Amino acid sequence: MTQSDEKPNRPEPEVSRVGAPFWEAAGNKKLLIQHCKACNENIFYPRIRCPKCHREELDWIEASGKGVIYSYSVVLNNAPSGFLADMPYVVAIVRLEEGVQMLSNIVDCDPDTIHCDMPVEVVFREVGKFTLPLFRPAEQI
Repeated sequence: MTQSDEKPNRPEPEVSRVGAPFWEAAGNKKLLIQHCKACNENIFYPRIRCPKCHREELDWIEASGKGVIYSYSVVLNNAPSGFLADMPYVVAIVRLEEGVQMLSNIVDCDPDTIHCDMPVEVVFREVGKFTLPLFRPAEQI
């Protein structure tokens, strides 16, 4: 195989000391977000101090995994990358019930059916050595 025939590898998340509890929980199929004990703010992405009150009194809470699509984009074409096999794929900002927003993918549906404010729920998928929290349309009861 020549260098031009090589398939690019899918990038893996970078795990920082601060974000390690998030990734460990995802490996156990739990969605964690941070919570500030000082001002009661829910926080995502993982940080060393609260962006609202700037205190370091943070702990982790399990999120419901339910939310709505705030914004999204359907990727139809991508220069050679580790995501070619997934196309088309949906990148979305999901607003969780807990008030935080998370960048993720929407899976298990036709991209043409996706819309803003669509209810979604977390689903965990193993990709390489990571378990990723992704979202799918919520089951309508």
